[in-house]
Amino acid sequence: MNNEQEVDKYLNSLVKWKDELTKLRTLILNCGLTEEFKWMHPCYTHNTKNIVLIHEFKNYCAILFQKGALLNDPENILVQQTENTQSARQIRFKDTSEIEELETTIKEYIKEAVQVEKSD
Repeated sequence: MNNEQEVDKYLNSLVKWKDELTKLRTLILNCGLTEEFKWMHPCYTHNTKNIVLIHEFKNYCAILFQKGALLNDPENILVQQTENTQSARQIRFKDTSEIEELETTIKEYIKEAVQVEKSD
């Protein structure tokens, strides 16, 4: 099974958050990242470097920036997943309208995350 098929299978298996994660998938792919399937979740890379993952939780779904602590956060929307998480940061969503409202901001954060990875 290729990456696209793995992600399709993952999304189709979801009971909750399917619409939201599908919307995030489309948005991320429109930013020119490569779709992979790692750690049982869709992962998006640039030149084989991990940039973001999308995943679901009980009360929200999220886009996770691998090196989110290094991003500027002018909108103050990045969340540290747990207190033991070092560099990763999330943007959390409860419905597709929240994703739509933040679409431009999400794209800007992805663009910056790619630049952070390039400078590393």
